Amino acid sequence: MTTQATDVHAPGAATAADDIVASVDSGARMPIGNQKYLIPGIAFIWSLFQLYIASPLPFIIQQATGLHVVFNNTEVRVIHLAFAMILVAMAFPLTSRAPRDRIPLYDWALAIIGAACCLYLVVFKDQIAARPGLPTTTDLVVSTIGLVTLGIAVYRALGLPLLIVVSVFLAYVFFGSSDWLMDAIRWKGASYGKAMWHFWMQTEGVFGVALGVSASLIFLFVLFGAILEKAGAGNFFIKIAFALLGHLRGGPAKAAVVASGLSGIYSGSSIANVVTTGTFTIPLMKRTGFPAEKAGAVEVASSTNGQLTPPVMGAAAFLIAEFTGTPYTDLIVYAFLPAIVSYIALVYIVHLEALKLGLKGLPHPPSKAQSLTRKLGGFLFGMLAIGALAFFVHYVLGYLTALMPDASLEIAVAIFLIFYFASLVIAARRPDLEVDDPDAPITELPRAGDVVLTGLHFILPIIVLLYCVMIVRMSPALSAFWATLAMIFIALTQHPLKAILRGGKGLAGSFGLGVDEFARGMISGARNMIPIAVATGAAGIIVGTISLTGAHQVVAEFIEALASGSLMLMLILVAVMSLILGMGLPTTANYIVVSSLMAPVIVSLGASEGLIIPLVAAHLFVFYFGILADDTPPVGLAAYAAAGISGGDPIKTGFQGFAYDIRTGLLPFLFIFNTELLLMHVEIVDGVAKAVFVPWYIGLKAFVIAVIAMLAFAAATQRYFLTRCNWVETAALVVVALTLFRPGMWLDLVQPPYIERPGTEIFQIAEAEPVGTNLRLELVGTDFNNPDSRGSVFLVTTLKEGTTGEEKLGTDLAFLEDGDRMTVEEPFPGTPFAYLSQDFDFYADEPVVLQTVQTHAERLPKELFYIPALVLLALVVVFQRRRQTEPAF
Repeated sequence: MTTQATDVHAPGAATAADDIVASVDSGARMPIGNQKYLIPGIAFIWSLFQLYIASPLPFIIQQATGLHVVFNNTEVRVIHLAFAMILVAMAFPLTSRAPRDRIPLYDWALAIIGAACCLYLVVFKDQIAARPGLPTTTDLVVSTIGLVTLGIAVYRALGLPLLIVVSVFLAYVFFGSSDWLMDAIRWKGASYGKAMWHFWMQTEGVFGVALGVSASLIFLFVLFGAILEKAGAGNFFIKIAFALLGHLRGGPAKAAVVASGLSGIYSGSSIANVVTTGTFTIPLMKRTGFPAEKAGAVEVASSTNGQLTPPVMGAAAFLIAEFTGTPYTDLIVYAFLPAIVSYIALVYIVHLEALKLGLKGLPHPPSKAQSLTRKLGGFLFGMLAIGALAFFVHYVLGYLTALMPDASLEIAVAIFLIFYFASLVIAARRPDLEVDDPDAPITELPRAGDVVLTGLHFILPIIVLLYCVMIVRMSPALSAFWATLAMIFIALTQHPLKAILRGGKGLAGSFGLGVDEFARGMISGARNMIPIAVATGAAGIIVGTISLTGAHQVVAEFIEALASGSLMLMLILVAVMSLILGMGLPTTANYIVVSSLMAPVIVSLGASEGLIIPLVAAHLFVFYFGILADDTPPVGLAAYAAAGISGGDPIKTGFQGFAYDIRTGLLPFLFIFNTELLLMHVEIVDGVAKAVFVPWYIGLKAFVIAVIAMLAFAAATQRYFLTRCNWVETAALVVVALTLFRPGMWLDLVQPPYIERPGTEIFQIAEAEPVGTNLRLELVGTDFNNPDSRGSVFLVTTLKEGTTGEEKLGTDLAFLEDGDRMTVEEPFPGTPFAYLSQDFDFYADEPVVLQTVQTHAERLPKELFYIPALVLLALVVVFQRRRQTEPAF
């Protein structure tokens, strides 16, 4: 796009959208006068502190001088929240009428009080450690004031939804033992001192795991993304997207999808993503024929999906890895395929909308018009370039690292510098990318090759990140630190070096420009972290309440009662509750809230129905629906931001965006039942599900099938394929999609998956089956929590080495023959099935009985059902071709 250049965002960008992203992500207060530099200064210092603790520098200084300059994990969490408490009081106005151009006295007081309550744990850490669980009056006063100021901070930075949720949990701690509560949800209660100590004075509450992940991991990745964006990478990604897709039908909308996906690599907020890319894409979508609500909805769907895209995933990736015990490198592989499939489907939905509206693409000037062959050649060249880059990172750098491990850092730095200077030499021969005004007339689209060559150096920090994580196997925190240092180096040097390569033109101002981009990135990263730090601190209250009271068991029993034994109904209820709990919350906050309550429910209730669900799959399930809350009316903040830019109705925009995201909502249900979509399969060892990567060819098959299925489902939801669909064709496309996604659904109707035999035959079955076989056992017994009812649980045990059935079953479960039934003894603590003591009363009048033993049946391959699905899809194509009046592409 060639338009008039400007150094700031386009003047047509809506102020309302900027206000929303400021109030949610970075704070709407911008003081003037003597206070002008106060908030930026504190934010800059916070970023410096986070870089300092992530670097090897503290250990070097302490070793050289003997000074205590190394902070432990608890101290880091406390100082991290103290910075957030200061900045939230200064940057986020308390009310809509509070001044935005100055910091009032009451906010100074709240900032000081909040920070003091945090730092109390550092200053008096030795005294606190000497009296574990025995709070003094001062401890209780500090804890109480700390929780109150944290609640005020939550309200200011995140609004009422999270504050209400946290307040409900706190109320449950203090009043959950009351007689007026139902027995099913009542707990034994805790003293005020015990609760305050639990929430504030130790690492089980506010200063728990969630805040620790925020302090050690999330901040660095958010800072990395902020500096990357301020240095020009955001504009670079937008230009690439428009260059590649702008000439296609609905080109600006397709470019919005791709640009938001690229922004999702480093962005931690769907709302910020909407404003960053939507400022440019939404006006262009409207000018090419999209109605205001659909233009906004496309950007909303694209931006919310950006939070599902590895490696950052709205900063929640690190929390998921921590909560599930999954290596971060494995997690980004699991999350990759669903995100890619979802984005391909969204591009296709945009294409179908463009077909329905009869839209064309943006013009290429005659001098730059490209033939189809040239376009395909450019696409293939891009794919080969990405493949060559991946080959270089994985094999060449990996080989050099293995060959010279002692000099791996020096080699990596040398290669980085060589490629950096080479990319700047290429970029210096071309004018810098300019930020376009979306309201200016469109004269031409840029060529992808020209755009790429101006910004190759922006890819290098991402390569550094992947190299550190995947090749050197550094921790994610240390990897993010080195990637951030690489990005800081680029931000400070790119403009001066390009000026020198251009013969010194503009050299004087280039140094200041680099420093300005670096400083703005440091400040922006810290300000974007304010709500995340506050949210993780508040989420610690939720997690602490659950650990103190066992509230998740109450939620599980409630949902189990509503689901009435139906696993699918249970998943739907969990999805709805995740949407409700996630409304109005930023990405990281809504994941913490919904995962704390809902993920254990999925695993436990799935197990009761005989389905072994990996914990990471359950967390991704609730994460997906928590993300979709960003565009779910009536609270979807991303929809309000998009509507502020498009001028459309925010509620209609939200409904339309949610309609586009239905295909994303389908994916979690599918990967719960078909873990191949997560590039994993589940191996069960002694009842414990272990996720293992599938072979590459299985992953490729899963990708191809998933894409076809998702495109069919997208066409069904849009009621348009090659032409408009009638209801028969729509139903057929839905059947095709569901069959391709889960062919085992039909196979189960034809051939039962298990051979069922009486529990009394357990020893004979175990003796006959080979070692390593998984036996599915159905246990029936008196409910531990409800002595008047008997329930059933399915579990899986693996046969061990041995000759007799008893030896092969092992000692994890003890079975005793009792006439015509097989009873089960209570498992010993520490064994894999010790949790059954919480489900069954093993000392009730009626014993726990092994009802049935199930072994896997020999069945047809489930993939056979792909054939009728593809035949049905072909029939739909044939019938639609007869009515087709518009070319499909």
